[in-house]
Amino acid sequence: MRSLLRHPKVQAVLAKLLGWYLSFALRTTRWTLDGVENVAPHALGQPGVIAFWHEHLPLMPALAILARRIPGYKPTPLHALVSLHRDGRFIGEIVRRFGISPVHGSSSRGGAAALRTMLRLLANGELIGITPDGPRGPRREADAGVAQLAALAGVPVLPCAGRIANRITLGTWDRMAVPLPFGRGVMVCGTAIQVPRDAWREAVPDIAAALNRAAKRAKLLCRR
Repeated sequence: MRSLLRHPKVQAVLAKLLGWYLSFALRTTRWTLDGVENVAPHALGQPGVIAFWHEHLPLMPALAILARRIPGYKPTPLHALVSLHRDGRFIGEIVRRFGISPVHGSSSRGGAAALRTMLRLLANGELIGITPDGPRGPRREADAGVAQLAALAGVPVLPCAGRIANRITLGTWDRMAVPLPFGRGVMVCGTAIQVPRDAWREAVPDIAAALNRAAKRAKLLCRR
């Protein structure tokens, strides 16, 4: 059974089914966008790095849906950094359903090539989504790569978090939340962080703290 599930054709079918389910669950959720003023510049075409913890990954395509409702919305290509591992390729096929193109690479494999690709995309005025604690943790510990990318590209980091009332919390390392349909959801976008080119390492704790604040606020607002 494990070998069957790893077969490329089976993985493609599973990715299509899961992508369909996520689209259904996210589109039937009653969303509130908190921090619209922070995400608005990017919805209007400003390039940037969208950062969020790995546990929020299944919820983040909703941000692309919500951004389209902002007056003056300008369609901007959105990309997501995913690992070269089989799981990363699987995730890449899912996010394509939401108009998000995967960039394959991680700190351990393909990192340099992925960095060059992302810098080129940002220079073209596009957006990059990154999970600073992905793909395998530790949970809510930010890797320095997100700060380095933002500093080299000269773009801000937008800290985001999602929370949904109807969900299943998986027993994975990140305690990932899988959305269930017909519930309430909150998407939080914090204040963008400017990363100095010559002090990007010092910005890593600030980015982690901003992501934790966004996650805490999303949790608080979703309870109301």
